[in-house]
Amino acid sequence: MSGGAGSVIVIGAGPNGLAAAATLARGGRPVLILERSQRLGGMAAREEFHAGFSSVGVHHDTAGLRPAVAKDLDLERHGLRFVEWEPTLVVPDPGGPPLLLHGETERAASELASISAADAEAWRRWNAQLQRWRRALEPLLSRAPPHLDDASAGGVFRLAGQGLSLRRLGRADLTELLRVGPMCAADWLDECFETPRLKAALAAQAVAGTWMGPWSAGSAAMLIMDRCTRRRSVVGGAAAVSAALAAAARAAGVVIRTRAEVASLAVTSGRVTGVVLGSGETVNADAVLASCDPRHALLDLLGPRDLSPDLADQARAWRCRGTTAKLDLALDGPLRFTGAETEVFERALLVPDDVDGVERAFDAVKYGRWSDTPVLDVYVPSVSDPSLCPPRQRVVSVLVHFAPYDLRVGWDDAAREALRDTVLERLKAFAPSIAGHILGERMLSPADLERRYGVTGGHLHHGEHALDQLLHLRPAPSCAHYATPVPGLFLAGSGNHPGGGVTGAPGWLGAKALLGR
Repeated sequence: MSGGAGSVIVIGAGPNGLAAAATLARGGRPVLILERSQRLGGMAAREEFHAGFSSVGVHHDTAGLRPAVAKDLDLERHGLRFVEWEPTLVVPDPGGPPLLLHGETERAASELASISAADAEAWRRWNAQLQRWRRALEPLLSRAPPHLDDASAGGVFRLAGQGLSLRRLGRADLTELLRVGPMCAADWLDECFETPRLKAALAAQAVAGTWMGPWSAGSAAMLIMDRCTRRRSVVGGAAAVSAALAAAARAAGVVIRTRAEVASLAVTSGRVTGVVLGSGETVNADAVLASCDPRHALLDLLGPRDLSPDLADQARAWRCRGTTAKLDLALDGPLRFTGAETEVFERALLVPDDVDGVERAFDAVKYGRWSDTPVLDVYVPSVSDPSLCPPRQRVVSVLVHFAPYDLRVGWDDAAREALRDTVLERLKAFAPSIAGHILGERMLSPADLERRYGVTGGHLHHGEHALDQLLHLRPAPSCAHYATPVPGLFLAGSGNHPGGGVTGAPGWLGAKALLGR
């Protein structure tokens, strides 16, 4: 492709890049995707990490995939399959039976009743509250943020409509949402529940992938956002989402080039007119949509000379301090947890005994070290997708929270192996039998994530989720609606609204902005 009418180059073939490309092509634009690696999917790509065993990508939670994206791009026709029932989340306890959190509220409440009758009833109330908030918040998190300075009739109408969705909550629910949002998750959870392990599990979900502990202001808002945007997961994990998006993009006529790393953006008379590849080749287009992280796009591919001083400063100030590592394991049998040795689980969350233990795990990263008791988000994708490994064997995907990109001693082979040992010891505390069943492994530090996937700071979400890095501030006020102040350049990755995770929403919304919809 070289400058065809309305042509668009999409940088990156992760879920957002693929969603953007498919949307643009279906909107009548000639589209070329340029992907630096040989695989499609970015951090959500299927990769063999041990002979016969494949991971589902770095990301493994797909419950945030936006229904509107799946419907608009007809992803089920392209092979996407949703789980019939959301897998039970097991929260193991080395000293006794695990806590089981079913996706269905009543089943979870029934399990909680055996631990705390008060928490069983509180769980019902808490989820009912979240369900009411979901009806108002999910639409806001599934479309572009309103233009606060758009005085046109259409802009005022859209802004009023989004405000009305919140007002429909009613006085009591809206007041409670405004009260809880800025709180720390620890205080909110203390108000709601009494079981320490339940509160620790919810607190860990609130701060996963952030630079926060549960005592950080605003961490309650992160938990609300997570709970209010979760739907059914996808069979095969994030890699299956990427495969369906790639199929949709190809069906729409998108051209995809792999091993095509973009070295810089081509700028002519102040307008982005294409890209320059690492090979020296220039590829022209009418517009470029970057699904990479915003710091890389603005400061590395473009450069401060083509930015206003304000935007250059805002890009430098964009926080993307990675705190998550990834361990993939190949096992010769099921993963068994203490107190539930006969059960087969697909999702587990290994947390400290209480909320303060989660806070202490976060404390470690502030001082440049990983936690001795990291929070481990465990997914066994081969339970629902046996094609990932040989029969009767298992693939285990572990997100390791509270391992800093800015490690004080620096990341090298020895540090990576030491982190692996810490994680395996932590796993053994909850699943002692795992030690004799590991056939292979792959450990990726945050620094490895940066090198392999080009994400600044090794940050899974292309930038921290925090109250000052969401909505109209993600990644900067002048770029919050996907178009940048530099003509011809759009940003539509996880660093844009509504944020990170395998949602497809930033790419889909960014493409719509480019199409003028």
